[in-house]
Amino acid sequence: MFQAIVVVIVAALVGLDQLTKWLTVVNLKGADPLVLIEGVFDLTYLENRGAAFGMMQGARWWFVAFTSVVMLALLGVLLFSRYRRYRLLNAGLILIVAGGIGNLIDRIVNGFVVDMLHFHIAAINFDFPVFNVADCYVVIGALITLFFFFFLYDEKADRRPTEERQ
Repeated sequence: MFQAIVVVIVAALVGLDQLTKWLTVVNLKGADPLVLIEGVFDLTYLENRGAAFGMMQGARWWFVAFTSVVMLALLGVLLFSRYRRYRLLNAGLILIVAGGIGNLIDRIVNGFVVDMLHFHIAAINFDFPVFNVADCYVVIGALITLFFFFFLYDEKADRRPTEERQ
């Protein structure tokens, strides 16, 4: 049952990511950015052929292979490891996996990742690289996972026999 719930949540999150990318392509490709907050935030169409912040442009198949291996490993941890009982960790891993799969789909199908969220603060000359919903999933999931392991997880308590933990 746990595995089915995880798969449904991941699929729903990937679907939401793909929907936002499709809407971006349909509405913004070849168009001017859609300004939502003047001088702060707009929606724009960008094809990212690299990694975060546009690094490693053109390494499509390396990204496909690396992401596939990492997503399979994280799915294994999420679905079959002793960590299944930790809800916060599960939430973080689900977000990372959904984000990774969302961007992996783009790389395989398009050869690039569609980005659309653009924060920039003109008043202080701040211009953050354009990103997408899947990137948000990965960053938030990574922060949740790091928080869990740094502040909540007790490895010593986890290694005690089950009857001692209760």
